[in-house]
Amino acid sequence: MSPPPAPPPAPRSPRTVVLALGTAQAVAWASSFYLPTLLAAPMARELGTSPPMVFAALSAALLVGALVSPWAGRRIDAGDGRRMLLRAWVLFVAGLAALAGAQGLLTLWLAWALLGLAMGCGLYDAAFATLVRLYGPAARRAISGITLIAGFASTVGWPLTAWMEAAWGWRGAIGGWIALHTLVALPLLLSLPRAPATASPPPPPADATPTGAADTPAPARPRQLLLVALLFVCLGFVSTSVATHLPALLMVLGVPLAGAVALAALAGPAQVAARLAELGLLSRFSPLLAARLAAAGHPLAVLAALGLGPAGALPFVLLHGLGNGLLTIVRGTLPLALFGAAGYGARQGWIALPGRLVGAASPFVLGWLLEHHGRAALGLTATLGLVALLILALLRIDNHARR
Repeated sequence: MSPPPAPPPAPRSPRTVVLALGTAQAVAWASSFYLPTLLAAPMARELGTSPPMVFAALSAALLVGALVSPWAGRRIDAGDGRRMLLRAWVLFVAGLAALAGAQGLLTLWLAWALLGLAMGCGLYDAAFATLVRLYGPAARRAISGITLIAGFASTVGWPLTAWMEAAWGWRGAIGGWIALHTLVALPLLLSLPRAPATASPPPPPADATPTGAADTPAPARPRQLLLVALLFVCLGFVSTSVATHLPALLMVLGVPLAGAVALAALAGPAQVAARLAELGLLSRFSPLLAARLAAAGHPLAVLAALGLGPAGALPFVLLHGLGNGLLTIVRGTLPLALFGAAGYGARQGWIALPGRLVGAASPFVLGWLLEHHGRAALGLTATLGLVALLILALLRIDNHARR
C-alpha cells in the first residue's frame, strides 16, 4: 500500500509576498496609469497631436484592461497568479517599448492598447486574486498591505518621471521605466510563491488575518452580485472623476490655483492614513464597516465644502482622501468577505467591469458639469456616495437574512 501523498507546502508568509508584490505594483502603476500626467504634453508636441488625445488613449487602455480583467481572473483561479503577473510584465515592457518608439497617433494608440492588456492582467484586480489564491479567506491583511505600498506610486513615480524626462526626454523616461521593470519588478515577481495545485484555497498561514466575516460566506446570489457591482459603479465614478479634477474642484470652491494644488497634494497622505487604519483598527471588523466609511467620506466632504466655502476646502480634501484610501482596499476585501475565496478572480473581474467602464467616462462627465454648472456638479458626486450607502444597507440586510 503506497503512502498518502504529502500535503502541499504552506504558502510563504504574507509579509514577504506583500513587500514584493506591493513594490512591483508601484512600478506598474507609475509606468502606466500615472505616466501621461507628466509625459502627455511632450508626447503630443513631438507626435503632432494634443494632450487630450494622449489621455484619450489612456482611457482606451483602461477600457481594454476592464474587458480583459475577467479572463485574467479566471486564469488565476484555475492556476497560478504568479504566471499571470509575469505575462503582464511582458506586456508592460512590450507596451512601453512600443510607446517609446511611437511615430504618430496610430502607433501611440497601439502602444496604449498593449499597456491596457498589461493593466488588465497585472494591476490591482490580478494582484488581489493572486493573494486570495495563495491565502484564501485570510488574504484581507495582505490586500491592505499591497495597496499601502503601491499607494506611493504617484508620490515616487511622478518626481522620477519628471527627472528622467528632463534628463533624457520623454522617450528616454519611458526607457528608464523599462529598465526599472526589468531590474526591480521582474526579480520581485519571480520571487513570488506558486499557488498550491489544488482546487480549493489553502489554509491560511499563521500570521494571516481573517476577512472579518464570522461565518463561511454563502454562495453568491445574482442580486448580491448586482448590488456590489452597482456599489463600485457609484464609488468608482466619484473616485476617478474627483481624482482627475481635484484642483479644479477646489478652485470652484474659491481657492486660488497655488493653494488648490497644495491642498490637492494632501489627498495622498489622507489615503495612506486610511489604509494604515484598515491594517490596524478596522481589520478587527467586517469589511462592510470599511465600505460604509469609504462611501460616507465624499458626501461628508461635499457637506463641509458647501457649508464652509473656501474654509471647507481642507476638510473636503481630507475627508475625500480618507474615503478614497479605504475604497481601494474595499474593492478587494468586500467581495472576498461576502462571497468567499472560491472563484474570486473571475468574479472580481466581472464585478469590477461596469465600474471600470463608467470610470473611463467619468472625468469627461464631471469636467463638463464643472464647466457649465460650477460647484453644483458636486451634487452628482455626493448623491452617488449616498446611493452607495443605501446599497451597503441593502447588502447588510441581505447578509443577515441569509444567516
